[in-house]
Amino acid sequence: MRPVIELIKKRQADGFWSLSPESSVFEALQTLAAHDVGALMVLEYDQLVGIFSERDYTRKVALAGKSSKDTKVRDIMTRAVLSVSAQTRTRECMALMSTKKIRHLPVLDGGKVIGMISIRDILDDIIADHEATISQLQSYIAS
Repeated sequence: MRPVIELIKKRQADGFWSLSPESSVFEALQTLAAHDVGALMVLEYDQLVGIFSERDYTRKVALAGKSSKDTKVRDIMTRAVLSVSAQTRTRECMALMSTKKIRHLPVLDGGKVIGMISIRDILDDIIADHEATISQLQSYIAS
């Protein structure tokens, strides 16, 4: 498996999406929908301070009967954020996601946020790796 920096470069050529802790939950939901993603990094002065996910919304706003327009992201975001370095291999990310039951991992390079990977990115990478192996084996058998 490859380092996650390769996935970041390939998938997030235009950068990544984030929001401020002062954003409303409604604005965060609009951003999730606009980019068809399930989570956003919450940055303050370019520092990662949390993650806002669909899960945060459903459990801490919708089920609690709060208003998404009146609630700030800072009040419901996940603060204890796990992250990985740019050189972490995708297999390690998959193990971490599975163990911690999370779907998104911010990727840092020297403490600077460079992107975020999802379980979908990891699965796509695993499938591509398996397809390459199968192709190589088929070529070997045919020769």
